[in-house]
Amino acid sequence: MSDIFLPQTAEDVRQAVAWAAAENQPLAVQGHGSKARLGRPVQAAHMLDLSRLTGVLEYEPAELVLTARPATLISEIETLLGEQRQILAFEPPDFGPLWGMPPGRGTLGGAIGANLAGPRRFKIGAMRDHLLGFQAVTGRGELVKNGAKVVKNVTGYDLSKLLCGAFGTLAAIVEANVKVLPAPEKTRTILVYGLSDAAAIQALAEAAQSPHEVSGLAHLPADMAARSGVGRIAAAGQAVTLVRVEGTDVSVLARCAALHDLLGRHGPLDELHSLNSAWAWREIRDASLLALPLERVLWRISVAPMQGPALVASLCHSLPGLAAFYDWAGGLIWLALPPSEDAGAGLVRQAVAASGGGHATLFRAEDALRAALPVFQPQEAALAALSLRVKQSFDPKHILNPGRMEAGV
Repeated sequence: MSDIFLPQTAEDVRQAVAWAAAENQPLAVQGHGSKARLGRPVQAAHMLDLSRLTGVLEYEPAELVLTARPATLISEIETLLGEQRQILAFEPPDFGPLWGMPPGRGTLGGAIGANLAGPRRFKIGAMRDHLLGFQAVTGRGELVKNGAKVVKNVTGYDLSKLLCGAFGTLAAIVEANVKVLPAPEKTRTILVYGLSDAAAIQALAEAAQSPHEVSGLAHLPADMAARSGVGRIAAAGQAVTLVRVEGTDVSVLARCAALHDLLGRHGPLDELHSLNSAWAWREIRDASLLALPLERVLWRISVAPMQGPALVASLCHSLPGLAAFYDWAGGLIWLALPPSEDAGAGLVRQAVAASGGGHATLFRAEDALRAALPVFQPQEAALAALSLRVKQSFDPKHILNPGRMEAGV
């Protein structure tokens, strides 16, 4: 980078982006860089470093609302919320170690830009469902505001949804308001041992469709269970299927008892309590089971849950050395592959198409591969045209994170 801008205020950000727009100079926008290797390499000679825009500005526990600057660490926010027994319910993952970075460096702005979420995603939604409002600088060099610092806010068009998952290509966020929720009083995880992938997904579907309000549904094949804390506790080389239950003490105990009756016919059962349960779901949330070795290619795939086992089985025949596990009742699949010329992209996307469609993201690969391949699922023509019109309205000169989401921009 020939120049690095280090703004300390929203006005500093506006001036930097206004200069870049006037001079047609692309900017790489980032906070602490914990997700800098997610997406394509940015094609920019200058960096807009937002790392000095940090700190919680307002926190109203009674109103369940928090306002913070973009470079505020998620770990800092979670510590503050923990003092009031509240949480970011969408469970923002900590993916830094997947790229060989230290844990705990993810920021609020990064969580918004990537729109990622943890195991509660199927029940509680992603980041986009918890962002109440924001202030940001568009690629026109204009400071804009949308939403408000209240949970019930339906005035106007919800631009917050557009910024979530845009990877900083539409605007540079300078302030965000997020919804928080009370932390559950008790958490328990029911384990089912020894199921095949297909049988596990069927058991998870039954748990999801039951009235017992589960908040986590995952499956670790035997090789993945052996890498996990669950495997070290009790799995003894078997596959492990996990069902999480959260809530008040009495409610959790009653629902666990009902789920034992429901799932007992599938295989031997066990339970994890408190710290062991939290550890298991943190491993699943952060995909830390696949962190090493760093040379392996990682794919993050979303398909219809019941299609997942067949997709993984078909790829196992074509891609030796594949490792995988399932989250979101099978709707999210993490794949690890040995390095190859095309990172397995052709076979992975063919398998997704054959499974009825979905999304496959090349989550970790060498820079050269990420520059040469579509990292995100290619869009159909109509959707791509709509995305381009949105981009034109926010950033007509394409100066914010050019190339991050697609080539040639």
